[in-house]
Amino acid sequence: MTKLRCIEELVEEFKAQRPIRGGSLIITIYGDAISPRGGTVWLGSLIRLLEPLGLNQRLVRTSIFRLTKEGWLTSNQVGRRSYYSLTDTGRRRFESAFKRIYAELYPEWDGKWDMILTTQLDNELRKVVKKELEWQGFGNVSQGVMAHPMADMQEVNNTLQELCVTSDVIHMESKLVGSQTSMPLKEMVHECWNLQELSDSYQTFLDQFRPILRALETASNLDPEQCFQLRTLLIHHYRRLLLRDPLLPEKLLPADWAGTSARVLCRNIYRLIQPAAEQHLSATQETADGPLPEPAPRFYRRFGGL
Repeated sequence: MTKLRCIEELVEEFKAQRPIRGGSLIITIYGDAISPRGGTVWLGSLIRLLEPLGLNQRLVRTSIFRLTKEGWLTSNQVGRRSYYSLTDTGRRRFESAFKRIYAELYPEWDGKWDMILTTQLDNELRKVVKKELEWQGFGNVSQGVMAHPMADMQEVNNTLQELCVTSDVIHMESKLVGSQTSMPLKEMVHECWNLQELSDSYQTFLDQFRPILRALETASNLDPEQCFQLRTLLIHHYRRLLLRDPLLPEKLLPADWAGTSARVLCRNIYRLIQPAAEQHLSATQETADGPLPEPAPRFYRRFGGL
């Protein structure tokens, strides 16, 4: 098996960071790898999977306990073994958090904007709603007015319901009159969203992973464990960038937007290493019924098709 030095360096860099956020990495692995293969895994096999990435047994157990307490996971005891599965709520959260990673890059935009007016809320509740909408990509157009050109309204409605403010905010849909690429519109976009800081972060991602893609393209007989480690850290880094990305329509972004290149790079690496990474999962992970089931058909539709 071929082991690449650049992947070893990526893993060592991750292991050297302090603190290692075990819960966040476990969320990445459940969302990317375990959820499409039934969503359940034996804790012992998960511990062995995570150890080479710098998570010791104690950290894994502590992180799993917290995720269970927060409603992401539920446990099932079979003999002396504990198996952890996604709860229904956890599955919905994972689908919400991860679908933007693998979805179509830039759907066509029709010039419409979703606007949420929070002026009727008290200041404290308005801050909470503002924060949650910002996580979903909304920008603050003016005091008490949040807007997004391509919001996932199902997620927005779910959020408003969970915060019990559905009847207290005003949801409006507006239609842009004039050019979708006008200078005033692009200036407003830059005022509402910090695109330069996000672009710099995407560039760091590109600088880190482009050499790895070049190495993969010239290698053969890739090591399955390395492929899994690379896939995990690739999605882990990319997911954290997407959490800050408002996912605006392409027409509102700079012509040289680094986020586009980052997505293409992520897709290309993922496609190259996916078969070997799945091989490692099959060889190491267990459920109460034996090996992990095969990935669900939707898994192969990631990034437009694997």
